[in-house]
Amino acid sequence: MKEQIRRNASRPPSAVYGLGFIGAVIYFIQTATGFWMGVTGFFKAIIWPVILVYKVLQYLKV
Repeated sequence: MKEQIRRNASRPPSAVYGLGFIGAVIYFIQTATGFWMGVTGFFKAIIWPVILVYKVLQYLKV
């Protein structure tokens, strides 16, 4: 039982990331003013967790 819990604890929460990705894609594409801004928004949606963690650490000055 402990091994099962340990194995599941090491997995990333992919459902939360997936929903966040879909929401970010919708947001960035809706606010895009042109085709290439929409493409840029798609790539921003892929890396939004990285940007979020960076900004939080920058705010905390860790």
